[in-house]
Amino acid sequence: MTLLHVAILSPFIIAILVPFLHNYFQKIHTGWFILPLPILLFVYFLSLISSTMNGETIRNTASWIPSLGINFTAYIDGLGLLFALLITGIGALVILYSIYYLSKVKEQLNTFYVYLLLFMGAMLGVVLSDNLIVLYTFWELTSLSSFLLIGYWYEREKSRYGAQKSMMITIFGGLLMLGGFIMLYMMTNTFSIREIIEQVPTIAQHHLFIPALILILFGAFTKSAQFPFYIWLPDAMEAPTPVSAYLHSATMVKAGIYLVARFSPVFAGTPEWFWIVSAFGIFTMFWGSFNAIKQTDLKGILAFSTVSQLGMIMSMLGVGSAAIALDSIDDSYYTVAILAAMFHLMNHATFKGSLFMIVGIIDHETGTRDIRKLGGLMGLMPITFTISIIGAFSMAGLPPFNGFLSKEMFFSSMIRIVELNIFNLESLGLLFPIVAWVGSIFTFIYSMVLVFKTFTGKYQPEKLEKKPHEAPIGMLISPIILASLVIVFFFFPNLLAYTIIEPAMASIIPAVLGDGEHFHVHISPWHGFTLELYMTIGVVALGILGYFTLRKWSGIYRFIPERLTINKGYDAALYSLDKSSFHLTRFYMTGSIRNYLLYIFTFFIVILGTSLAVKGGFSFSLEGNASVGIYEVILAGVILIGTITSLFAKSRLTSIIALGSVGYTVSLFFVLFRAPDLALTQLSVETVSVALFLLCFYHLPEFKKPEKKLNFNWPNFIISLGVGTIVSLLALSANSQRVSETISTYFIENSYKLAGGKNMVNVILVDFRGFDTLFEITVLGIASLGIFGMIRLQVRKEEER
Repeated sequence: MTLLHVAILSPFIIAILVPFLHNYFQKIHTGWFILPLPILLFVYFLSLISSTMNGETIRNTASWIPSLGINFTAYIDGLGLLFALLITGIGALVILYSIYYLSKVKEQLNTFYVYLLLFMGAMLGVVLSDNLIVLYTFWELTSLSSFLLIGYWYEREKSRYGAQKSMMITIFGGLLMLGGFIMLYMMTNTFSIREIIEQVPTIAQHHLFIPALILILFGAFTKSAQFPFYIWLPDAMEAPTPVSAYLHSATMVKAGIYLVARFSPVFAGTPEWFWIVSAFGIFTMFWGSFNAIKQTDLKGILAFSTVSQLGMIMSMLGVGSAAIALDSIDDSYYTVAILAAMFHLMNHATFKGSLFMIVGIIDHETGTRDIRKLGGLMGLMPITFTISIIGAFSMAGLPPFNGFLSKEMFFSSMIRIVELNIFNLESLGLLFPIVAWVGSIFTFIYSMVLVFKTFTGKYQPEKLEKKPHEAPIGMLISPIILASLVIVFFFFPNLLAYTIIEPAMASIIPAVLGDGEHFHVHISPWHGFTLELYMTIGVVALGILGYFTLRKWSGIYRFIPERLTINKGYDAALYSLDKSSFHLTRFYMTGSIRNYLLYIFTFFIVILGTSLAVKGGFSFSLEGNASVGIYEVILAGVILIGTITSLFAKSRLTSIIALGSVGYTVSLFFVLFRAPDLALTQLSVETVSVALFLLCFYHLPEFKKPEKKLNFNWPNFIISLGVGTIVSLLALSANSQRVSETISTYFIENSYKLAGGKNMVNVILVDFRGFDTLFEITVLGIASLGIFGMIRLQVRKEEER
C-alpha cells in the first residue's frame, strides 16, 4: 500500500472514527476534527504539481483480484491531479463552511460527516483509478453517498424524493457505463485505461467500439446532468447548502466531465463521439440557461445554471475532440476548446462554489430563498452582496473576473468550428456559435436576476422569517477565499496555465503530441477587438435589455405545457412501473406454496429442457460403468415398491414404514458399494427421521378418506414427470460427459496425508469444506431456534386462552 493509496482511502478510514469523535467530544463541532484531512490531502497533491509539469506520471498498484485482471491501480497524471486538487481544496472550504452553517445541537453531525467523507474518498477513487472495475466501484459509491447526502434531512418528503431521483438516474447510467467497460475489456483483454489507450489503433474498427462509446457516454451524461438526464439536479437542491456547494458545483457533477476527458484518447477521433458530446453539451448549455431564468428559488437558479455550465464544458470537450481527429497541434484552434474546458472547469468551481455558499447564507439569515420575498439586502449584508457580485458577474462572463476569460475561449472554440472540413461541419457547424451566443445571453440574465432581485429593490421584512443581518465571519471565510480566487485567476491566469492546465491537456489529447512536443498555454486577459469581444458586448447589451424587460417576455414559459416536461414523464414512468409491478406481483404472489412450486418447477423444466435440446447437451454412454448385479436389481425393486407404497398407502403409519424402508435400502446400497461410513450415517439419519415422523403423526387427528373422489390433476402430473425426466437426463448426461478426471481421486490421495483422517467423507465435511459445514450447522441451529420460539409462542397463547 503506497502513499497514493493511503490518500485515496484516508477519507474512508477517518469516516470510521467520526461516530466515536462525535460521541466523546460533544462540546466541539465534529467538523473541526474532519477539516485537517482535506487540507493535508490538498497539500500532498500540490506537492505533485512539479512532477506532472515535467510530464511524469505516478502509478502504484495494489493487488486485488489479479486472476481477473482487477487491481487497485492508483494513477496520477495532469488530469487526475486537477480533479484531485478540486476535490480536496473545495472539500476543505466546504467543511469549514459547514462548521458554521450546521448546528451541532440540532443536526446529526456524525452521519453528515461520515457521508461527506465517503463521498470525498469515492471521488478521489474515481479520478485516480486506472482500473475500469475499480473506477466503476468508486463511481457507484459516489451515487450512494450523494443519495445519503441529498436525503440528509430525510424527514422532508422533497429530500427523500430528490435523493431517490438522483440515485435512480445516476445508477442507471452507471450500469450502462459498466456494460461499456466490459465491452472495452472484450476488445482489449485489459481493464487498464493506460493499456486500452495504447490499443486504440487496433480496436477502432471493432464492432463493439461504438456501442461501448455510447454506453460510457450514458454514464457520463447522467452523472453530469446533461439533457435529458439533468432533471435530478434541481431536485437535489433539497440537500443542505454545504452539500450543494460541494457535490453540485465542484465534484460529483464534474465526474461525468472527467469521464469524457479521460476517455477522449480512446474515442475522440470518431464522428460519433464528436457529435454526441458537442451537440448534447451545447444544447444542455442553452436549455439550462433558458430554464434558470424562470426559477424563483435561489438554489433552483443555481441548479439550472450548473446544468448550463456543465453543458458548456461538455460541448468544449466535444469540439476539442477534433484535435485528435486532425492529429495536429499546429493551429491553436485544435487545442483552444480543451484549454477552455479545463480552465472553465476550475473557474466554475470557484464562482459557483462561492454562490452556493452565499445562497446558504441568505437562507440562513433570512429564512427563505424565494426571490419574490427577498430584496433590499445590499445595505444589511454588504459583504455577502460583494461576494455575490463577484460570483454572478464571473458566471455571466464579465471582466475583471475569471469567467470572462474562459467565456471568451468558449466563443473562440465555437466560432472556429465552422472552419473545419470534417464531420460535415461546413454547414451544421454554424449552429454551434449561434446556440452558444443565445445561451450566453440567458446566462447573463439569470446572473443579474440572482444578484439584483435579492439585494436591490424593495426591502420586505414582513415576508421574511428572520431579521436579516450579515453572516458571522466564520461562514464568510470560505466564499471570500473562492471570490478572491475568481479575481486572482483573471489577473494571473497563467498561474494555472503552466502548472495545472498544460499537464491536464496532455492527458486528454496525447495522440496529437509528437516526440518531445508539449502544449504551450498562455492565457491573456486582452486579445484586442476580436469577434469574441463583440459577441460578449452583444451578450451584455441584449442581456441588460432582457433583464429590464423580463416581465414582458417571460410569458413564453407558459407555452411549454407542464404535463409535457421531462420531470412529468419521469414521474409518470415511475408511477406506471410501480402500479404495473404491484398488479403483476399480486397476480403471482397468491400466498400458496403449491403455486410457487409450480412456477419454480415450470421454469426449471423450460429453461433446462430448452438448453439441453438447443445445445445438444444430452448424452448417454455406459462406458466405464460397473456391471449391475442381482443384488442391485433387488434393492432397486425394493426402493421402487417402497416409494409407490408411501404414495398410495391408506394410513399414515404404512406411509412412514414404506418411506423408512426406502432409506434403509439406500443404506444397503452404500454397504454394497463399500462405503460403510455413508451406510452408518444413512442408517442414523433414517432412524431419527422415522422416529420424528412417528412422534409428529401421533399428535395429528385421525386420517379420514375424502368424502368426494379426488380428480386426477394432469398439470401436476405433467410437471412432476417433467422434473423427474429433466433431472434424470441431467444425471445421465453428467455421468456420460466427463471432461476431466473425477475429483474423488484427489480426496482419496490427500485425505490422510493433509487432514490425518482415513474416513474420507468425514475429512471432506470437517476439513476440506469445514466452513461450509459450519455455516450449514449454523443455519440449521437458527432454524431450530426459530421453530422452537414459534412453538413456545403458540403454546403460551393456548395457555392464556
